[in-house]
Amino acid sequence: MKALTYKQSRRLKGFLFVLPWLIGFVLFFLIPIVNTLIFSFNVVGVAEQGGRSLVFAGLQNFIDLFQVELASDNQTQIYRMFYEEFTTILVNTPLIVIFSLFAAILLNIEFKGRGLVRVIFFLPIVLGLDVVLGLMLMSTGATYIDSQVQSSAFLQADLIQRVLFSSGLPRGFIQFLSDAVAQVFEMMAKSGVQILTYLAGLQSIDQALYEVADIEGANKYETFWKITLPMVSPLTMFVTVYTLVDMFLASALTNEIYTFTILRNKIGIGSALSIVYLLFVLLIVGLVAFLFSRVVYKND
Repeated sequence: MKALTYKQSRRLKGFLFVLPWLIGFVLFFLIPIVNTLIFSFNVVGVAEQGGRSLVFAGLQNFIDLFQVELASDNQTQIYRMFYEEFTTILVNTPLIVIFSLFAAILLNIEFKGRGLVRVIFFLPIVLGLDVVLGLMLMSTGATYIDSQVQSSAFLQADLIQRVLFSSGLPRGFIQFLSDAVAQVFEMMAKSGVQILTYLAGLQSIDQALYEVADIEGANKYETFWKITLPMVSPLTMFVTVYTLVDMFLASALTNEIYTFTILRNKIGIGSALSIVYLLFVLLIVGLVAFLFSRVVYKND
């Protein structure tokens, strides 16, 4: 038997390395997507002899999708839910990314007890922030139910709103800031992986760059914009896409897909919603990746 060349050996090892992922992709993603696409163009039912029956319906499932009412709200339709989902993502994703970056910068600063502070900071994220905060409030004498109410209203923005209104800022901008403050615990709970990613990226930056900047007389503000931000910009793209996907997975639309498909037995409409939602996700993620590819720093 003829021995493999070095190039053939490398190709074979690379193929074997990705083979488990390839098998999982075909079995658990590609085949279900193809079946979902087929179901979305058919009325799915039970055959008389058992099994599944498919009656071709063309685009009727997609037409019915945007006319049927949601299972969770009989007065809301799908297109309204897509709009709310888009606006939520448009607001929360930048907040989570910016919060993760500055939290990582603070955790990367040299100070005594930094390791302990990191453990304390990430502990609520690992265990679940709502549970930890509820237990903290319970320890002060409140009941568990009271603690849940207090935790959700722990950072009410009424005082901040009154202060900002007196400053003359636009009402829309003030509402945005107050909503961001009210969601600070939710942002912390969703920023664990992002903070760790930024933290690893900050520690990989060559410290000689900061030393040269210090010799040239650059201040902290200038080094952040000229060194830190460009060097972590590839990670910012990854963190943004990860945040988008994480928010999509936790979307209320996934519950609607389950409700239509399983509870209402409208498999065709549920499959149509799955396809539309998948295209919606791919469009936004693709757009974000395209925009970041234009501005990301490439260290050649």
